[in-house]
Amino acid sequence: MMRRQEAEDEPLLPAPKKPTADSPRGWWKDVRPYSMYVLLVLLLAYLFNQLDRYMLAITITPLSQDLEFGDLKCFKNDSTPTFGQTKYKCNGTAHDSCLSVVNANGTSLCKWDYSGQGWGYQILAGPVFILIYTNCMKIFLRFSTFLLDHIHREAGCTPFAASLIADYFNEAYRGAALGIYNFGIYFGYSLAYAIGNFITLADINGQGWRWAFILPGIPGILLGFVIAVTVKEPLRAKKSGVDDSESSSPTSSGETTGQGPAKIPLKTKAVLISKAFLSPSLLLLCLAGSIRNAGGYVWAYNTQPYFDAVGVSKETTGSYMSWIPLVGGSLGVLFGGFISDRIVKRRGLYARIFVLVASQFVAAPFAAGALFLDVPWSFISLIPANIIGEMWVGVTLAVGVELVPAQVRTSAVAVYLFIISNIGGNVPLLVPPIQHSFEDRGYTKAEALRGALYILYPGLFVLGGVFFLLTLFVVRRDQRRAEMSQGFVNAELTGKNPRA
Repeated sequence: MMRRQEAEDEPLLPAPKKPTADSPRGWWKDVRPYSMYVLLVLLLAYLFNQLDRYMLAITITPLSQDLEFGDLKCFKNDSTPTFGQTKYKCNGTAHDSCLSVVNANGTSLCKWDYSGQGWGYQILAGPVFILIYTNCMKIFLRFSTFLLDHIHREAGCTPFAASLIADYFNEAYRGAALGIYNFGIYFGYSLAYAIGNFITLADINGQGWRWAFILPGIPGILLGFVIAVTVKEPLRAKKSGVDDSESSSPTSSGETTGQGPAKIPLKTKAVLISKAFLSPSLLLLCLAGSIRNAGGYVWAYNTQPYFDAVGVSKETTGSYMSWIPLVGGSLGVLFGGFISDRIVKRRGLYARIFVLVASQFVAAPFAAGALFLDVPWSFISLIPANIIGEMWVGVTLAVGVELVPAQVRTSAVAVYLFIISNIGGNVPLLVPPIQHSFEDRGYTKAEALRGALYILYPGLFVLGGVFFLLTLFVVRRDQRRAEMSQGFVNAELTGKNPRA
């Protein structure tokens, strides 16, 4: 719960001043220190949200062997002495063939154990779990209540954070600010590899993977208290039949000032959101975002199982993946926001879409290289794949908030994330059937998993880029409609004639 901003507080954004030719303005003159503080704590909140989300994917193998679920697979038996035998592989596809690899004493060098992969893993570790939970709970309570709960759980803090960032940062810096906020994905994802692999191997108190969940939870509780006490939001109105969860009173440009309440009826809000998401631009943007998000989900939840399957040690995987997503992904969302902010000054919203298209087509070959190349080149190929491929995250949000009226930004972002998370979150369920299809054709489990990931990782980069490209053809028209809609909303809230 955030502390409300007092009525006498200064505006969220400083009053714009016209720079002279001999005194160019810097970003530090347009962005207040408190705005940067809000961005920092929102970034940390997102970090812990993503750390929690991906921890299960990293620890799935020891967890499944402890709790005994998922598919069975052939592993190296680290407890058995090799007596100098180094050139052996544990790639048997059945129990007997797995245990047939023995040392000089006749003891099996391999073990047949749970891998955590398969349908159970995709349902338990991925966003599908939340979807199933929501649908099951319909039996006991009204669907609408848990639909909203699903939206908030799946979206995390992003709808509220994106709305606050849109209020605290003007259009010139909004893409970069959203990009910095999305650092949380990659910080959290990378930390999950470091904590999930090395804390599990440390085996604290003999509890293995359990401490990988306990340790990150402690600072998250403290951060929640800091946000509740220190983060301010614009003053909201509260009246019967009026929704106060969006922006404060608008200026003529549609930006919010935080200086007064914006009263927008729930019915009007529903109409605005419906019209926005029925526009071709947002429909295509949601479809493209869902496809691209699906590729990210597939790789994120199968990275550790894939490298385990091809025989890469947990130490090696943790050493590379604890920094590659952090550096590559963070640079990607920052460059994506920065580049689109610079181009948008000359080319408009159209330029942001062009950044989305180019980034996905260029990143796809590097994503394929992560599957085609051997270690360490497979990990190195992930660096450009992350830097270029992750440009889409902040840019897509920046496009989305510019295609809807300012008063419904939070709800629009929540709906957008709800759509791409549900569509994208279900795609990892395609991994097991595709993998089994390859296995039926004689491929090993590792080769079959690689084949499934070729289709659902770089393949979805390309398909997402195609749909981003289609968005280019309609975005200009829909942006003009969004500006007209903003003008009518402003007029309704201020009591002025929109045609005057």
